[in-house]
Amino acid sequence: MTRCRFITLYILSIFISFFLSFPLYAENSMVPLLEKRLDVDLNKPMKVSQDSVIYAVVGGKIRPAGWLLKNSVLLMQPAKNNFYRFHFGNSVGYITQQQAFEAKKNQFPADTLKQLDQPVYDYLVTTEKTPIYENADEKSTVIVFLSANLRYPVLSRIAKKIEFDSSSMSSWFIIDLGGRLAFIDGQDVSLDKGIPILTYHHLLPDNENKLFRHISTTTSVTAFKAQMDYLKQAGYQTITLDEVDGYLKKKINLPGKVVSITFDDGLKSVYRYAYPILKAHAQLATLFVISSRIKFHDQKWDPNGLQFMSRHELKNSRDVFDIQSHSHFLHRLDNKNQPIIFSRSYRTVKLDFAHSRRVLAPFNPFQRYLAYPFGAYNGQVMDAAKAAGMMLALTTIQGKVKLGDNPYALKRLYALRNDPMERFAQMVGNGEQQIINKDIIVDQ
Repeated sequence: MTRCRFITLYILSIFISFFLSFPLYAENSMVPLLEKRLDVDLNKPMKVSQDSVIYAVVGGKIRPAGWLLKNSVLLMQPAKNNFYRFHFGNSVGYITQQQAFEAKKNQFPADTLKQLDQPVYDYLVTTEKTPIYENADEKSTVIVFLSANLRYPVLSRIAKKIEFDSSSMSSWFIIDLGGRLAFIDGQDVSLDKGIPILTYHHLLPDNENKLFRHISTTTSVTAFKAQMDYLKQAGYQTITLDEVDGYLKKKINLPGKVVSITFDDGLKSVYRYAYPILKAHAQLATLFVISSRIKFHDQKWDPNGLQFMSRHELKNSRDVFDIQSHSHFLHRLDNKNQPIIFSRSYRTVKLDFAHSRRVLAPFNPFQRYLAYPFGAYNGQVMDAAKAAGMMLALTTIQGKVKLGDNPYALKRLYALRNDPMERFAQMVGNGEQQIINKDIIVDQ
């Protein structure tokens, strides 16, 4: 018995020693989230002593985000748990302190043209391991490789004549990596085409759908599951609107393959059919609720009507849904069949949005986001949303969300139940062709 116990403890000690030596474990998963942003006064030029994995928070998770190559020189500063940290994308990258030593000042490249002071104008997306050069020249030294499936902010873009072919030009992106200029060949990456925010309303299985067959915003359960299956299998991460906000404000790093999923109205069918599918896939979504229509008690299921979720159902689905506002009393049409929000005063609209936030606070105290009722908005409605405390507001205008977009007029995409999977893949992908479904008929 003693011998068995000794062997067990010995094996366990070897396992623990190995696990602790692995850099990702050694860095507490919360450190990059809790540490303050870089203090430039603490930066020192540091030379990398060996090829080193870069760890960074990307899409809310610590992951290997690249590889610094031996002899690369970056501005770094000490971090917790014997790590160095440095500017990486919109945030911070980490390597262990054993992998770098202080360099001489003349070894760090000077930014004589102050290009690092330029604001970020776009993002690029990597689809494979991508070399980063010290100059805009493929013959220059590679200082780092970026991982595949990464968005990285771009400072500027330059064109250079191709050697031995003066009639052709090559495109290069300039980025900030560790406080120095670095260069990416435009052929190795693609420009970011934006983040797809998918919007859904009502879900029914085909055998229950007798009254909503010709309504574009009613999706079949089979189609919805197939679309979520595709996102999971293709490696897409579902992101929250907090992360969309961070993307627009250039505060966080995101993967290349991301999608945000939203549901308008707060219908019971979403709880009955979409919620279990999303939960099984470990996918997240935003649920925009008409706060005046929340039921005090669960309703008996009736596929022939538009039923709304109960308080119990809202509370029970918070592990998947970020519950946000779709207005309180403004989701109605006037006698001309126009959204009533257009005939209401600024004060009335603002008070409605603010009241909706208060009603929804017990389900989620962080009420920051709004989907306009029927997608209806104008300058007055946008001002009211901002004054009521909303940080982002979503429309039903179709398209992706790009850097520089008005945060109170964000676009979304409709994926229909009869869309072939190839079309859906193109819709959410970062390809050149923009896929949009027209003539959407909304549930009234």
